[in-house]
Amino acid sequence: MSSPQGGQSTTAPSSEPQHEPLLLEAPSDNGAQQELEVGGTTVKLDRLGPLVVNSDGTLSRIANWEDMTEIEKERTYRILLKRNQIRLEDQKQKFSSNGENTP
Repeated sequence: MSSPQGGQSTTAPSSEPQHEPLLLEAPSDNGAQQELEVGGTTVKLDRLGPLVVNSDGTLSRIANWEDMTEIEKERTYRILLKRNQIRLEDQKQKFSSNGENTP
């Protein structure tokens, strides 16, 4: 038995086409991103606005965030920050109480 020339195998090429991975386009820096300092950490807000924690624990966004003035955005964000913290604590308590009741 002789080995193939050059030590290469003699298998047939794969019939599946070779694809290059798709690359994402870099985000544009159009100045729409804001940074706020909250509790010693920097939070970045993109053009979609902050996340809203709903009372059932789901997340949503403010639909008209881009249409708000800067003052409206600041006030809304301040209110959301407090309300989101309360709702997150409620969800943590619900989660921990459910975990204690399970066998």
